[in-house]
Amino acid sequence: MTEEKKIGEIKAELELLGTAVTKDTQAQVQAFIDRYAADERGGVQKIVATAEKRLEKFHAELERTESIKKYEKEYENYAYICGIDEVGRGPLAGPVVACAVILPKDCDILYINDSKKLSAAKREELYDEIMEKAVSVGLGFVGPERIDEINILQATYEAMREAVSKLDPQPDLLLNDAVTIPGLTQKQVPIIKGDAKSISIGAASIVAKVTRDRLMEEYDHMFPEYGFASNKGYGSAEHIAAIKQYGPTPIHRKSFIKNFL
Repeated sequence: MTEEKKIGEIKAELELLGTAVTKDTQAQVQAFIDRYAADERGGVQKIVATAEKRLEKFHAELERTESIKKYEKEYENYAYICGIDEVGRGPLAGPVVACAVILPKDCDILYINDSKKLSAAKREELYDEIMEKAVSVGLGFVGPERIDEINILQATYEAMREAVSKLDPQPDLLLNDAVTIPGLTQKQVPIIKGDAKSISIGAASIVAKVTRDRLMEEYDHMFPEYGFASNKGYGSAEHIAAIKQYGPTPIHRKSFIKNFL
């Protein structure tokens, strides 16, 4: 009988299901709630309330995820819809990285969002799931010398074209985060704040962010004075101070740091 089970044991039973409900555990969490809902002990009712909140949060995420499939559903007659985003337009050092992602029509990945709204740990977790489940992923990189040569906007377009070119199959519709990319023949749909409104663009933003962050962490080993592992090349006070003290590295954008030299 449930009343014979110690409260600590009931709590441990819930924790075994994980702190976040998933599609694999939602039925088990509901069964847990049903099993102990009639137990009148205050401690048990608190545990049941915790389980209910976790389940509510999961259902809210299911709804949010469905809502960010709006554009994918609107253009569902296109065979391969690609989301495109970039990271690294603003840093003083390192490349601009673009990613293009084609997700399956029945994509069931939860928690995809603008990469800036996610923790580093969550981005890493989603990166693995996106790479596993995506139909195709393409990456484009444009380095500091090229950025200095053609400017950051043109470099961003170049990285995006490279990312799209690496997709197999090639997409027939592009969902872009706010921009229209010159030099591509496919239909393009620019979406303001698209990384939070389109699951495909959100997935691209996560893969681009994780890819670039990992690269900057590698550069941190090569140039430890600049704090690239933490600042990712952005203009933190410590980074600017290091440029003034040690001078630029080969990965610095000369057109971005001239005021600090």
